[in-house]
Amino acid sequence: MAPHSVSGADSRSVPQRVLRTVGAGVGLGALAGLGTLAYSAGFEVRNFVVRRVEVAVLPPGRRPLKVLHLSDLHLTPSQGTKRRWLASLAELEPDLVVDTGDNLAHMDAVDPVVEGLGALLDVPGVFVFGSNDYFAPTVRNPVWYLLPDDGNRNVHTPKLPWKDLRAAFESRGWRDLTNTSARLEVGGTSLAFVGVDDPHLEYDDLAAVAGPAPTDVDLRIGVAHAPYLRVLDQYARDGYDLTLAGHTHGGQVCLPVKGAIVTNCDLDTGRAKGLHRHPADSRPGDPQSSWLHVSAGAGTSPYAPVRLCCRPEATLLTLLPLPS
Repeated sequence: MAPHSVSGADSRSVPQRVLRTVGAGVGLGALAGLGTLAYSAGFEVRNFVVRRVEVAVLPPGRRPLKVLHLSDLHLTPSQGTKRRWLASLAELEPDLVVDTGDNLAHMDAVDPVVEGLGALLDVPGVFVFGSNDYFAPTVRNPVWYLLPDDGNRNVHTPKLPWKDLRAAFESRGWRDLTNTSARLEVGGTSLAFVGVDDPHLEYDDLAAVAGPAPTDVDLRIGVAHAPYLRVLDQYARDGYDLTLAGHTHGGQVCLPVKGAIVTNCDLDTGRAKGLHRHPADSRPGDPQSSWLHVSAGAGTSPYAPVRLCCRPEATLLTLLPLPS
């Protein structure tokens, strides 16, 4: 018998050993997958965090302003933990609240949203709405998240009480920026805002708000729910210093190191959340260039309640004066 030959009995046992090894690998993979799902759906989706970001955009000599950026709450009446966390954000004592939409995820969610915001509604604020303020969430094939919205839900999906939410916000002094502009004085700093309706549904009316940003204010801020490039480009061209948006959920299910896989819009995955420049290759001081902050949001669709490597968040942006 050759030194490296295998006997007939041993030869027949090789496939069995291979099958056992493969089976063990599949079993371990399944356990790892179930563990990841349990972590993302049972822990991370409720592991709320406040991110803190500083950006120098104010004229020299101005005092810093604290801006609380909220987005994508997707609140349902049963989410008491989220409401309590949301109420706790008043302890940050922001000077301004910017809400970039997708507050609702249930027909009866208006009162819980108002309750959760609580004292934050007494702070100067501005808002726009997203698609999930207008239309109720539905069970959808997850692959649809990767595709453009075809507008069918505009016809077939039940409507949410967004008008009641708008009335509640406005009754407390928050300004609706839906396809319009506004001005506020906050902490001795004059602010000009521009906003559009949800670009994901192509409700944005850029023609209605296009034009040079005001020059007789200290800071110009653009607001949108979904950070589509046509909106970001317009705001940058018009001279807005900072744009705030949400919608992306930061990718929602991200990979370690790599981060977001998708953004559900035409923004690149490298800017799915956080503070960046727009255009992406521009620098402070470049003409037609601005800062962009995208919130990863604090919620998910109730039919996809998972987050992975992307904790639900609010952001406290501290606006600082530029150096003299």
